[in-house]
Amino acid sequence: MKNFRCYQLAKELYKLVQTQPIKGEARSQIVRASMSVCLNLIEGSARPTQKDRKRFFYMALASHREVQGIIDLYDLNSLNNKADILGAHIYKLIQVIQT
Repeated sequence: MKNFRCYQLAKELYKLVQTQPIKGEARSQIVRASMSVCLNLIEGSARPTQKDRKRFFYMALASHREVQGIIDLYDLNSLNNKADILGAHIYKLIQVIQT
């Protein structure tokens, strides 16, 4: 997993999300969504077909968009750059898969 750049970026964002001053349901949601990004990337990378991999990477992207939505709603500007970079990496990962 050390060579899987998207996963490493997702893990970094997950750890940063946990340090943010958000309370209640929004905190729970952003933590779960950022973890979902990590787990879908890992699970997708283990799938035997390109179609399966792409499906999981799309789920990772959808969870990532959820994280970005909460970042925007709560003005967590310190996370924007890292989130944008991760989003671009996941998008590119999906685009290079031939189905």
